[in-house]
Order: sequence, then structure tokens, then C-alpha cells
Amino acid sequence: MIDPILRALTDEGYTTPTPIQQRAIPVLLEGRDLLGCAQTGTGKTAAFAIPIIQMLHTAAGSGNGPRPIRALVVTPTRELAIQIGESFAAYGRNTRIRHTVVFGGVSQHAQTTALRQGVDVLIATPGRLLDLMNQGFISLRNIEMFVLDEADRMLDMGFIHDIKKLIAKLPAKRQSLFFSATMPSEIEKLAGTILRDPVHVEVTPVSSTAEKVSQLVYLVDKTDKKALLIHLLKEKSIPAALVFTRTKHGADRVAKDLNKSGITADAIHGDKSQNARQRALASFKAGQIRVLVATDIAARGIDIEELSHVINYEIPNEPETYVHRIGRTGRAGSSGIALSFCDAEERDYLKQINKLISKTLPVSTDHPYPAGNNPAPPAAKPQPGNRGQSGNRASSQAPKAAGSSWSGRRRANSR
Repeated sequence: MIDPILRALTDEGYTTPTPIQQRAIPVLLEGRDLLGCAQTGTGKTAAFAIPIIQMLHTAAGSGNGPRPIRALVVTPTRELAIQIGESFAAYGRNTRIRHTVVFGGVSQHAQTTALRQGVDVLIATPGRLLDLMNQGFISLRNIEMFVLDEADRMLDMGFIHDIKKLIAKLPAKRQSLFFSATMPSEIEKLAGTILRDPVHVEVTPVSSTAEKVSQLVYLVDKTDKKALLIHLLKEKSIPAALVFTRTKHGADRVAKDLNKSGITADAIHGDKSQNARQRALASFKAGQIRVLVATDIAARGIDIEELSHVINYEIPNEPETYVHRIGRTGRAGSSGIALSFCDAEERDYLKQINKLISKTLPVSTDHPYPAGNNPAPPAAKPQPGNRGQSGNRASSQAPKAAGSSWSGRRRANSR
């Protein structure tokens, strides 16, 4: 890698590349197409951002003044687009490369102003990108590198038709990159129509969970989940937590209940304005609130350094979503803890997760609000709980992750 990028990585405190970076960066610098599969939190953003910056910086036409868009990164959520933009700013700080981020939910004025001034790299969500293209603010005719990030999530969110429209506008001669945490058949089919003789890079088993994330399931009645969450959060062993719910209403309700109990919290979901979502995320990162309650829109778009705990207040009905949720902790080689609350109606979801990750998650009823005396996840309807018996009140502390200390410097792995 060139010196300006190496100096930027040194300033960021990066030392050793992750497996996806080791295998992808040399391939991309050769100009090859790439289909990359790696679980969340393994450094996919740096794997494509670093070679893009290097190739654009060393190519002709990177001087001052207006310039055409030469690299396009398309990603499903606003939060993830912002994170990718921050990565390009960090890695390219010593280069002449300009970038901007466009997404919906906010005024387009600042975005169109940046576009008029000229950018080399555009990071965008599909809806706003198509909108600005239709208005004439964006042309894709000079695109040399195209990145589809979180491709499987893009399909899950219904963006497939938008993606096909975008691809039709791209130059035939280009370098194309697909990065995805999972590789369903739909992604492979789409990749086959777009990528040219791609190099396949798969550094972890599809839908595997991070090795350094300690996982535990609490069997609990649905009506007792609020009490269990408050009980666990009042333990000093959980300094901060990202809590996941399945619905927007549920996220708002959990955040409200926590605040009433004296635990600072805010919610982030699709019905919140972009400014409100960014304020909540910034407050959580700054430690001004202790709990961020989120729907799955945040499962892949939030990058929080040294996040110790993820709590699944509700088990996701898609097992792959579990992998993405708990991937918010245990990032950059750090350790983390993932706790999941499972009621009787969610037992089948738990079985599907166990099947997907090829292991049985440990289950505990050793807390003040057990659903029953049988800790096994499958099968029978749980028996009425013995909440009043002191024997079920043993240890209430969440499991502690070993070896979680690290310097706090930003790392390539967390991108």
C-alpha cells in the first residue's frame, strides 16, 4: 500500500489486517472483480475502501476542482452509509480523494452542493441515489469501481429492483465488488449476471457467529421480559447495551420503560427522522445514554467500539438476523456478550438459530424470572414459573467476557 494510506492506518492505530482484508486487498489492487463473504465485524469496509482510495489516488485526474464520480458504493441503510463515509475519510485523509454520502430522510441541499463541487467516491442508499440521478445531479457514466455492500440485506429490504435499475446505468467496463455476510442463492444469481470472472473470498463459514462473543439464552415469560431487562441492566457488569426488538412500537416502549426505571435509553428505528436517529446514536457512542433500543434496521449499520453487550429482547424470526445482531459486539478482535430473552412463542425461533449456527446456545433459568424449570429450548410448553422460590434467585449477573480489554483506538477490523 502507498505511504499516504499507511500513515493514515498508523494514525488510526491499525496494525494487523483481518483475513478478509489480507485476501481481498491484493486482488482488488489487481483490478479483479470480487465476491466476498465474511461475517459482520470482520473488516469488509476497509477491505474495499483502502484499494479504492489507492487506485483513485495513483490514477491521473485526481487534482483540484470538479471531477466525475469514479467509484460508487451502494449500501442498504443510512447508518451504514455514514459509517462507510467515515472510513473513507479516515483512510484517505492524506490523499486527494474526495467523497460524499447521500441518503434519504434529510434535505438534499448539502448533498447536491457536495456533488456540484465534484467527488471521486459516492456512498449512497438506493432510493436517494435514484432520486438524485433522476434530477440530474448524479451521472454514473464515469464509474470505474462499483461496490454493492451488504448485498443480502439489500435483497431482504426489497431493493432488488432499484439495484437492477442502477446496474443498467453503469458502464460495461468497470470493476465490480460484492460483499455480503451471507450468500443465499439469490445473491449468487445476481452476482453471476454482474461480476466478470470474480475471485471468491470467504473467510468464515456462512452465518457463523463471532468466536469471542459469549452467548446465553434466558428462558422467561413474555410478561416478565421488561422486569428481567431492568434487573440485568441494574447490574454494574453491563455498562452499556444495544437492545433489539422486532417492532418499532416495541423499541419505543422498551426505551420508555427503561427511562421510567432510571436507566437512560433511546430508541432508533425506521419511523424516526434521520436527525433523531443520528442524535440517539451519537448520544450512545458518547456514553450520554446507557441503552440504545433498536429494530433490525440497525443490525448491520451500527459500528460502536468496545460495545460489551447486545441483548435480544425478542428473538428474531429469521435466524440469520441473530448473527447480524450479535455481530455488533465482539468486533475488532475484542470480546463481547450476547444475551437473548426467549419466551414460549419463540422456542421455534431458537431452534432455527441453533440449526443455522450448528451449535446449541446455552440456556439459563438461573434468574429471578424463569419461565419454567426445564432449560431445554425445544419442545414442550413451559410449566408455570416458580418466581417466588428463593432457589431460583441464585446468580443474576450476566456472564463476563474474558480478555475484553483493549486500547480503545479505532481499528480496521471494526470497519
